[in-house]
Amino acid sequence: MMRVSCKTLIRAAGIIAAAYGMMACGIPGPSTPVEAMASLRRTLALNGGSNGAEPIMISYLAAGDSTAPRLILIHGTPGTAVGWADFLADPPPGVEVVALDRPGFGESGPDGAMTTLDGQADAVAALLPEDRPSILLGHSMGGPVAALAAARYPERVRSLILLAASLDPALEVVHPLQRVGDWAPVRAVLPRMIRNANAELLDLKPQLEALRAELPLIRCPVLIVHGTRDDLVPFSNTAYAATNLTGACLVETIALEGADHFLPWDAVAVVRAAIARAEEMRC
Repeated sequence: MMRVSCKTLIRAAGIIAAAYGMMACGIPGPSTPVEAMASLRRTLALNGGSNGAEPIMISYLAAGDSTAPRLILIHGTPGTAVGWADFLADPPPGVEVVALDRPGFGESGPDGAMTTLDGQADAVAALLPEDRPSILLGHSMGGPVAALAAARYPERVRSLILLAASLDPALEVVHPLQRVGDWAPVRAVLPRMIRNANAELLDLKPQLEALRAELPLIRCPVLIVHGTRDDLVPFSNTAYAATNLTGACLVETIALEGADHFLPWDAVAVVRAAIARAEEMRC
């Protein structure tokens, strides 16, 4: 029988084995109890668009000073807003912290996957205040979502943090297990989070190819933070990002020697330092 590593199962995320493999692999998470987030829960209706579609309900968590610049935390795939619980329970100084359940995850609609970066970025854009600046922080697949929102709304985004972000389409390879997970009989019995994560990953390469043309539209300072031993999103994404962020007024890269992919939980102090740096970055 073929041996498949836990990390391969997580990346494939497309069959029942992947779902239960994730549970068995001891994937890190926040130290703050999830139950502590209940009082921070908010919702908003995201317009379904001009085609008459029903509004999509977006669920998010908010903490900190509601008059300060807003820090929007965007999770990867699979994931939910409560993955940022440590940053919500103890908000970094000088910001309001908002973490959303991306469309298709957690308590946000729709039930199925929203695989387009356009749709995901629209959900982030709905949380951008008009009266104060925002800092966007996207982890893993949340990175390209944050990047597209920054490109589309440059007047509202003060700075952008790309944390172990997937950006280079050449590095996206579909694992055979993902195709199995997309078969209707298998898909029907998968947990929603895994089913929708698999759908996102299957469509990610063309989505990143389309994003390439928009990356030069980002004007704000960009901080790239990535572990050199990231087995899920290769470190070489940093070079791709730096090459294509030609319109950004400032780009800094922090290479975390020996660090893995799970920076929001394995490198909390580093992420907090990155947020502080993003607050002070100016052009």
